[in-house]
Amino acid sequence: MTNERNQAGGVGGSGGGMRDAMPDVKEPETDVMTKDASVAPGGESGASGDSVASGEPVAPVADKEPTRREHHGDVFIDPYEWMRDKDSPRTRAYVDAQNRLCEARNRHLDGLRRTLFDELKSHVQETDMSVPVRINDYWYYARTQEGRQYAVQCRMRVRGADDWNPPEIDPLGAPGSLDGEEIVFDANKESAGHDFFRLGGMDLSRDGRWMLYGVDTEGDERYDYRIRDLNDGHDLPELFPAVGGACFTPDGGYVFWIELDDAWRPCAVWRHKVGTPVGDDVCVYREGDERFWVGIGLSFDERSLVLGTGSKTTTEVLMLPVTDPEGEFKAFIPRKTDVEYDVSFACFEHAGEQGEDIPLAIVYHNAKNPNFEIDVIDMRRHDPPYTLGEGVCVAEGSPYGCEHAADAADRDRSITAPYMNPRNPAILQGLHGLGIEGIAVHRHFVTLSYRADGLPHVAVMPKVRAVEDFLAGRPWRFTELLPPALEDDWDTVADDRDETGDHGETLWAEDWDARGDARHAGAGDDAGVEAGGAGVGVVGAGGAGVVPDHTSSSDGASDDHLPGETRRLYSIGTGGNPSYDAPRMRYSFTSYTRPGELHEMNPETGEDRLLKRATVLGGYDPRDYMERRVWIKARDGERIPVSLVWRREFPAQDSPMFITGYGAYEISSDPNFSVARLSMLDRGVLYAVPHIRGGGELGRAWYEQGRRLNKKHSFEDFVDATAALQRAHLADPRRTVANGGSAGGLLMGAIANLAPERYAGIEADVPFVDALTSILDPSLPLTVTEWDEWGDPLHDEDVYRYMKSYTPYENLPDGDSAAGRAFPRIFITTSMNDTRVLYVEPLKWLAAMQARGFDAIAKIEVEAGHGGISGRYKQWEEVSYENAWCLDVMGLRY
Repeated sequence: MTNERNQAGGVGGSGGGMRDAMPDVKEPETDVMTKDASVAPGGESGASGDSVASGEPVAPVADKEPTRREHHGDVFIDPYEWMRDKDSPRTRAYVDAQNRLCEARNRHLDGLRRTLFDELKSHVQETDMSVPVRINDYWYYARTQEGRQYAVQCRMRVRGADDWNPPEIDPLGAPGSLDGEEIVFDANKESAGHDFFRLGGMDLSRDGRWMLYGVDTEGDERYDYRIRDLNDGHDLPELFPAVGGACFTPDGGYVFWIELDDAWRPCAVWRHKVGTPVGDDVCVYREGDERFWVGIGLSFDERSLVLGTGSKTTTEVLMLPVTDPEGEFKAFIPRKTDVEYDVSFACFEHAGEQGEDIPLAIVYHNAKNPNFEIDVIDMRRHDPPYTLGEGVCVAEGSPYGCEHAADAADRDRSITAPYMNPRNPAILQGLHGLGIEGIAVHRHFVTLSYRADGLPHVAVMPKVRAVEDFLAGRPWRFTELLPPALEDDWDTVADDRDETGDHGETLWAEDWDARGDARHAGAGDDAGVEAGGAGVGVVGAGGAGVVPDHTSSSDGASDDHLPGETRRLYSIGTGGNPSYDAPRMRYSFTSYTRPGELHEMNPETGEDRLLKRATVLGGYDPRDYMERRVWIKARDGERIPVSLVWRREFPAQDSPMFITGYGAYEISSDPNFSVARLSMLDRGVLYAVPHIRGGGELGRAWYEQGRRLNKKHSFEDFVDATAALQRAHLADPRRTVANGGSAGGLLMGAIANLAPERYAGIEADVPFVDALTSILDPSLPLTVTEWDEWGDPLHDEDVYRYMKSYTPYENLPDGDSAAGRAFPRIFITTSMNDTRVLYVEPLKWLAAMQARGFDAIAKIEVEAGHGGISGRYKQWEEVSYENAWCLDVMGLRY
């Protein structure tokens, strides 16, 4: 379970277009983790025995203590609900016994774990630094040092008002060693004495003297915030304990902090005047609807405090001038059920008829279009309040397939039908699954973030051109931002793109035009591969249902010939632009096989400069690896994109496969580079990511088709993708391991029950596997806020029975059934302090599987929370442990 949403651009999603309190100084650092696809729960021992006389480890036998649950006339007897008592000796003894079992069962992998850790470590530039980011009068950056668990935040003063070129800094130097270099925060020192340590957030006063920072030392995502004087390094006496977040006013005179209720919900905002007792703080806003979370921050232009409140489907933005911090927050636009909006402010400098500035309100909303639109309001025309839909529409998403599309015909259209809209920029015409994600207006340029064809995209234009288009009332002339080509790469970017900007996979678009509408209407598909009675095929060179041969050439990929399109699968974004006045824009990108790069480009001239490329040591060459997007047809006829990655010298043919997914909360599992993944690819593993419904890869309709009473689509899509790849002889079911975490852990439990024969092993990380029990209990953390995602089984019998039909814990097969005999090996990771998916869910699932004789083990962290352990070397050890288990299941024990 999660409560995060992908956000992009200066305005988009909830939060009122807030600027980051502290820059993300880790861009584009190499991700070393593999498991996050994305990356939205003395005395009686409770267990008997760890081994038999032969020394063979056996599972501890959990006590059975029946607990009755009755709703809507249905009774469920839960034998393991007693494990919810976290502090009981019986629960603790059971956890200890399971950890001993896990260690004993995996002891033979000690050597492989060390090998994987050493391989990962050998690829990482351990002493390094991020590219400095300018905020006000300082350049901020982070240093990492070999042997240190955490980064050190540093800064240097700018050389002048026009200094927009990052200072030249030796990345191998020690923090604070350069003339004028200041250490802002050293987490290595701050974490001393703590088994777990996470920095929750940092904010700075405009003059750079005062720092507001929060730390979590328990893993429960409650942060203790303090104020530090960076002139002398001392903390002020004020302490804001166990809060959800906090921010400064620009002058550092006030702190606004977020209260968490007993359900871990950010429920209220309090005002604190620096220098006064915290006990005198004033609550300025309390959200009474338990489905809503609140947040607080500064607007991008730092002129307003922005209080955002929102559920999964509804948002509201309240604002207060920073010049009146003790004033009253007022709604920019009052909330309306099932309408999400966000707002930011900018201006067109000297663009008025008399040379005056044109003040702008930039509103991102889905009041009329479920896949969002962006409206720009000329604030000279009238005073607030404003209405949603007012102003000039800059970009509009595709309503096709969306539940709340205004036109019934649009609701019935395929999600992936090409979308044309005369109000949209040329580059958006004809795209598939178009979703608008955000816009950022700076003094010199404008950027647009959107999704299409299952991937993120960024467009840019000089601001002077935006002014011209706005005043002329015509579509804005954005240009898509494309990653620079890699020299001598097998992947090329064509220079003959269609003028409409339709740069989707050409072959797929042609296939769709010829046959897609008929298939979605239910026409037969003789070429489809049958899997459990459902037509499941790979869309490749020969069209839907035709199995492409990926092994007929030296690179194993020639037959998918995608003319006119890059074949690497990129994620691209415009992070690192916290200043409105910056003359150039920064953007970063990465792919599954190409390490992240940070660039700076001038939108007026097109000049592009590489600022940093993530270093991957050990002779790594992205040209040695392949990545492709194929489309499979699910059992209901929908087409599902699947990303594939493999090492070039190992053709993808009956390969061991690691297949991972998420499919919830409209979170997209976008391409990312991972050092830890290399150890799998270098052993011949095919890495696969089905972009299943419930995620946001193809816009709002993709999400809607995988939530609430459509949730089973997520599970079926994943199984159908697995089956298609196996039936195409790309992957071997005897060596296929699936992985997912949190809501993706629910996915893992569901597919184990649905298609156990497809998987040799399943790794479920912090898995949400007792979903119905949790969503029925509004007293548990996050439950009420989750009803928008899963439905409300407490008050709706249809939702109850639907969830009961898929929740993994309640649907395990009997051990002597055909499904039970085929049940895969299961490896669970969980944490005792997790507040999002409570530890009790995977523990109960584990006990039930072991009672049926299934091969299931769990590694249970006693100090960490939902995100796992802290410290980079500890995290490397953890991912090496998990990958060793996966490789062992695949038979790759070297």
